[in-house]
Parts: sequence; structure tokens; C-alpha cells
Amino acid sequence: MKKSFIAILFGSALLIRCSQNDPQQIVDKAIAAAGGDLYLNSTIEFDFRGRHYVANRNGGRFSYERIFINDKDSTQLVHDFVTNDGFRRMINDSLVEVPDTMKVKYTASVNSVLYFALLPYGLNDPSVKKKWLGETELEGKPYYKIEITFQQEGGGEDFEDTFIYWIDQSDYTIGYLAYSFQEDGKADCRFRKSINPRVVDGIRFSDYINYVPKETKPIAEMETLYKSGSLKELSKIDNTNVTVRKN
Repeated sequence: MKKSFIAILFGSALLIRCSQNDPQQIVDKAIAAAGGDLYLNSTIEFDFRGRHYVANRNGGRFSYERIFINDKDSTQLVHDFVTNDGFRRMINDSLVEVPDTMKVKYTASVNSVLYFALLPYGLNDPSVKKKWLGETELEGKPYYKIEITFQQEGGGEDFEDTFIYWIDQSDYTIGYLAYSFQEDGKADCRFRKSINPRVVDGIRFSDYINYVPKETKPIAEMETLYKSGSLKELSKIDNTNVTVRKN
């Protein structure tokens, strides 16, 4: 009887440990901790670097919007839409023609801002591939490390990008992230530290300090470089005037 009880305890501990090492379960918990299903039926608005962004979701339908004054012509109000049906641009409420090459560029630009602003929601997109990288400690707190890559189909223009997320073991919030990307044919990396976390009508948002290595380094070295103080601050990622409206 005693041996059976010990075996049950050992088996239970093994199951718990295995589940902790499952990147899908960790991402699911991170999304739930940040708002979960609230992302699916809501309108989120915020300002970022002089532009206004809107993320509207109704189940499987979505509309991402970017609204700004044209830098080259202050009489023009530009309103970009990225939806299930593709990209379109309106200027002063009139639909304008946009070359396909620019549609791709504008879509990627809008998606990039919304991707970071709505983290960790996008980590369960169909194109996402998840990999367990182990556990670590940063600034006195334990984290799970999850690598995110993308399938080419459905992964967008930047499907070759790689992300690493440091997810807090106690509350499943994202404490840090790193990503590698290609720009003008050159590989580069960034490391971000989450700051100013706040919950707005049930959804958690965070700003970031954006760091860059002093010379080109692979993404796998970002944590070590951060710990050694070998990254330099590049910018702040501040999303202001955040509002959430349930649809």
C-alpha cells in the first residue's frame, strides 16, 4: 500500500513536471492570464508614436487600423485597414489605389505594432511553432523560455523571424522577449524588457524598454548579454491612451 502511494505521488509529480515543459500549455496560461477570451470580442485602441491604432475582433473576423496625418501633406488623414479581406487605404474618407508591393509593406507595418501591443494573444496563431528552451532566472525571478517561429504559409512577410519569450513562472506574464529579423538583407536582434504593466477592462498591457547588442549577435546570446550589461538601450515602446470596449 505504501509503495503504491509513493508511486502515485511520483507519477503525479512527473505529470506536473511534464506539463510545465509543454510550451503549448505555458502559452495557453500566459494568454489566459493576460485576458483570454476577452481578446476575441473586443475593440482595443491606443496611440503609438503619433499614430492611432485600433484592433477590432468579433470571433473570427478582425480589423486592424492605423490612423495618422500624412507627414508630407498635413491636409491628408490616412486610414489604413488590415482585415480578413486584405489591405485597403483611405485618405480623407476616400478609397485610394495602393500598389500590391506597398500593400505588403503597409500590412506588415500595421501587424507588427499590433502584434507587440496585444501580446501574448498572437502566440496561438495557426502559423506559430513553439519550442521549449528550458528554465532560467532573470533579475531574481524564475522564467520559462519559449521559442516562437513561424510556418511560411500564413506566417506573413516576416515568417523567418524568431522570437524568444521569458514567461514568469509565478503568474505567466511575459517579463522579457527577444527577436531576430532581417532588414535590408542583414540579420539583427532586439531584446525587450516589460515595464509599466497594467490591466484595462480585463486585458493586460505592457510597455517595453528596447535594447540592441553593440554588435551583431545571435538571438540565443541575448539573455547572457543582458545579464552582463552588454546591451544598450535603443528606445522605449510606449502605448498610450489605451482603451478596451467589449463587442
